[in-house]
Amino acid sequence: MTHPKISQVEAVPRVPVVLRGAGARPSRAEAEDAVRTLIRWAGDDPGREGLRGTPERVVRAYEEFFGGYHIDPVELLNRTFEETDGYDEMVVLKDIRLESHCEHHMVPIIGKAHVAYLPSRRVVGISKLARVVEVYARRLQIQEKMTAQIANTIDQVLQPQGVAVVIEASHQCMTSRGVRKTGVVMVTSRMLGAFREDPATRREFLSMIGNPASSGAE
Repeated sequence: MTHPKISQVEAVPRVPVVLRGAGARPSRAEAEDAVRTLIRWAGDDPGREGLRGTPERVVRAYEEFFGGYHIDPVELLNRTFEETDGYDEMVVLKDIRLESHCEHHMVPIIGKAHVAYLPSRRVVGISKLARVVEVYARRLQIQEKMTAQIANTIDQVLQPQGVAVVIEASHQCMTSRGVRKTGVVMVTSRMLGAFREDPATRREFLSMIGNPASSGAE
């Protein structure tokens, strides 16, 4: 039994995993004190029984919510396979659940992503596509930027004939506060290469993912 040939992409600029100007990361104790301050500001007592463990739990949750800052998405895609027997048709991974947080109000963005690419010389394990979505989702985000980041990174590393990303998500900054409009879904897309230049390729992709209402936006 032969095994697929694995290649390492060389000389690809790394996507930064530490934000510029962020300064030194606060300690866990400082983060927990900040949560206690917010509890007091909200009008409650962080020392009461039901809230004593809340600062620690919130900090642990933040480590999970925002773990994407500490993972390099380029590194995830760096392991590719060249033995594809000439496969050059569309690769689509649809309905990838994503959970992110709005950078304006720090409340959840819940939805799904659809990712496609047209291989040029190499393919990548499909779990890595889902992981790239997860890495960018687990940061403070706006949906438009997240859509572009996912597509641009796949395009940068795999150098395929084209990349397409569509995200459909609801934003609790709109549903649980402010205008309080429930049932609203925001759709964003990023089309690169053949998906941008060839209407037939774009239509095929949109048909495969169910043709979201606003997927013509870029």
